[in-house]
Amino acid sequence: MTSRAPIVVIEDDEDDQFFIQEGIKRLDIRNPLVFFSNGVEAMANLVAAQESPLVILCDVNMPSMNGIELRQLIDLNEYLKMKCIPFVFLTTAADQGLVNMAYHMTIQGYFKKERTIGGLTEQMRSILDYWDKCLHPNSHYD
Repeated sequence: MTSRAPIVVIEDDEDDQFFIQEGIKRLDIRNPLVFFSNGVEAMANLVAAQESPLVILCDVNMPSMNGIELRQLIDLNEYLKMKCIPFVFLTTAADQGLVNMAYHMTIQGYFKKERTIGGLTEQMRSILDYWDKCLHPNSHYD
């Protein structure tokens, strides 16, 4: 990866956190992984952090504040909105209503988590390769 920006993962399930971390390790991606268990913790960190993440990977169903509520708050926060952080849902919750609701917001992807470590690793490769190469307002144009 050319970017060394952190990858923010908002996921309350410890098993899923482990599998995501293992997938990133298998891909030999050296970007720091920053995990949060809910949207409240993530929102506080995103507002306080100086560096913009490469991408936010967010579950939909979580305690305290779910992924939909988090995305809505990010869209309402002018500081975070200006950072233009790519936001991708990576979740087991996938039905037409949720997907439609998510795409009515400013998300950049909605993926149903693969059930195997190999499948999840390939999913992570696709998502992270895309955002590493994609030009957006946080890109470095060297």
